Amino acid sequence: MIRYIMTALSLLLPVMMLGNAYEDYIARYSAMAVEQMRLYGVPASITLAQGLLESGAGRSTLAAEGNNHFGIKCHKEWTGNSMLRNDDAPDECFRVYDSPEESFRDHSLFLRRQRYASLFDLPLTDYVGWARGLKKCGYATDPNYADRLISIIELYSLQMYDGDNLREMEETADYIHKNLISRHAIRRSRGLHYVIAQPGDTYGRIAKELKLNKKKLLLYNDAESDGEIKAWEEVYLQPKLVEAPEGVSAVTIGEGETMHSVAQRYGMRLEAIRMLNTGVDDRPGSRLRLK
Repeated sequence: MIRYIMTALSLLLPVMMLGNAYEDYIARYSAMAVEQMRLYGVPASITLAQGLLESGAGRSTLAAEGNNHFGIKCHKEWTGNSMLRNDDAPDECFRVYDSPEESFRDHSLFLRRQRYASLFDLPLTDYVGWARGLKKCGYATDPNYADRLISIIELYSLQMYDGDNLREMEETADYIHKNLISRHAIRRSRGLHYVIAQPGDTYGRIAKELKLNKKKLLLYNDAESDGEIKAWEEVYLQPKLVEAPEGVSAVTIGEGETMHSVAQRYGMRLEAIRMLNTGVDDRPGSRLRLK
């Protein structure tokens, strides 16, 4: 057993090192997320996963300059400070807080609105139901938002913060084994199979793990060469589609995104998007036609 644990740890070490920003974020804010769970009934795993995703582990402009860890926009009721960032449209208004604590509290209060009332009928331990419910209730326009949250929770075992058995789970070989061999769950949307990239992932690493042809994987994902993939981005295991999802006709390239990011988000071939947007600059703030 000791040999197995040491071997597992040695194999996991490169992954853990690559994900240090995410591990550090969890260590810093997990207690805050648990406190919000106790006060307002939002699972700590969901709070942490949304914070990690929305803020890029606290490194986004919104988080670094505005203490906004959850991408919450101003809306009509907001009377505090704000900043403008490119998101679903250019120069959208986002809330600015005096501290991360204020951001975490406002996130909980935001979810206590009537729009998200159905979520609180779910058990605190049903992180899958909460993730899918958030998407269904309209928290984000990203079609794969729920899968990203679920991938983050399962990679870092954030569901442990929704219970009282954290120490026991961390001390078992099963915990290590789960993280070692179940790194990339295969998901499906619009008939396309894909996995969610984790910090430090490359196409070559994913191809090797899933026993796929690396050249084909690069082709499926419009990648000219192997290299590090943006964390939490889709990696498709088959050719993408030429048409946009139903109900989506245009999007804005957000902060830190490119046309390629948009193509991955919506499972569209990059060439199809480029043909619809001849002459459009590939930069944040640009509006892209998808139909």
